[in-house]
Amino acid sequence: MPGHLDALLAEEAELQFDTLSHEDALALGLLLLERVRRERLPVVVDVTLAGLTVLRCALPGSRPDNLDWVRRKTNTVQRFWHSSLYMGRYYAAKGQSLTDKPHIDATEYVDHGGAFPLLLKGLGCVGSLAVSGLAQEEDHALVVSVLREWKARRTTSP
Repeated sequence: MPGHLDALLAEEAELQFDTLSHEDALALGLLLLERVRRERLPVVVDVTLAGLTVLRCALPGSRPDNLDWVRRKTNTVQRFWHSSLYMGRYYAAKGQSLTDKPHIDATEYVDHGGAFPLLLKGLGCVGSLAVSGLAQEEDHALVVSVLREWKARRTTSP
């Protein structure tokens, strides 16, 4: 079942990396950008690494609101080290929302899908890859698909 907590955690375990440089993060972002341009998706893409915005781009058809959604999704990933979709599903299973918590400001965090942690094995979250502009499940699926493609390219390259 898409969005099931165990499946979302399995994605996070699968999509961890041994190394991830600034150049790698940029290449990952450019791969995502290439995909959304080819598919003419009206989204904002965002890649962060070590507190830096490596790439942020608003594609035709996206709106200023998508920038805010990307920012809040990314904040969620950076704080909790899980995908923003996982956080939403986790709290939904409890009949709650992340922003129901008194210490979580809804203007800074959101538990809707579309941001995914860049995880280094043995270290944890060092950045994020995020999309906003589609339905949250589609945003999430797009990011996961690009991460899988990028990881497959890295393991088959000399």
